[in-house]
Amino acid sequence: MGDVVQASHDLVVPTRGKGFIEITGAVSSWLDGIGADAGLLTVFVSHTSASLTIQENADPNVRVDLLHALECLAPEDRAYAHHEEGPDDMPSHIKAMLTSVSLSVPVRDGAMTLGTWQGLYLIEHRAAPHRRTVVLSFIGSAAGA
Repeated sequence: MGDVVQASHDLVVPTRGKGFIEITGAVSSWLDGIGADAGLLTVFVSHTSASLTIQENADPNVRVDLLHALECLAPEDRAYAHHEEGPDDMPSHIKAMLTSVSLSVPVRDGAMTLGTWQGLYLIEHRAAPHRRTVVLSFIGSAAGA
């Protein structure tokens, strides 16, 4: 293993409202751009009403069902003490807490070690479009280093 390298990047992800946005390609491109070889990638979303997950990327119905399940766990039509930012805000905080705001992904031979059907997703929990910041951090070795 060569010298240890560290790199970080802010990936800005525009959303259209509630839903899953796959970011696998953008993250892979960034890893290629820094010449990552082997190490650990950390992915962190710096928001309280959006989250991250690693999930199936083959059948889009999986994501439909997951959104439905999250809606059942944190419905908008109940009374919440925190309601100043609209009916979707507090349920969005709950959904972000139930999922994750950070992920750790091993990198080997310049690629994330995701399974065949896995992809990285930002989950937008709010109804309105947003611009979400996903912070990428890599520590490990670079190709040729």
